[in-house]
Amino acid sequence: MNSTMHNTAHLLEADFALFDSWEEKYEYLMDLGRDLKWPEGRLQADSMLIPGCQSRVWLDHAFQNGKIEFFAASEALIVKGLIAMLLKVYSGQSAADILAFQPDFIGRIGLSQHLSPTRSNGLFSMLNTLKSTAIAYQNA
Repeated sequence: MNSTMHNTAHLLEADFALFDSWEEKYEYLMDLGRDLKWPEGRLQADSMLIPGCQSRVWLDHAFQNGKIEFFAASEALIVKGLIAMLLKVYSGQSAADILAFQPDFIGRIGLSQHLSPTRSNGLFSMLNTLKSTAIAYQNA
């Protein structure tokens, strides 16, 4: 069990719990998105687009020292916030830890109930893409 991933997920839960309304929670999610930066000089190729997302989401990664570092971008601020939230938990982790971690924090935050069906599908497409990347490095 990776305590860093669990700690980060719990911190996100605590951050979301600070807000009373979903309007405030969405604003926090958009703030996370505003902080997400795509590395300068790195291309956003069509091959990096995550399928199943309502808005275009690019995901790239680098593998170093047994850890996968993810980079993401999106044109839509809420979607950008969703991927930023996921990267806070999953980026910089080993493939084994990524595959073992259960994203229960998403339900505890309440996102499962408050996202539109298309955004919810996109969120799970993002998660599946992170896990698929980890599968590719599972034996590395």
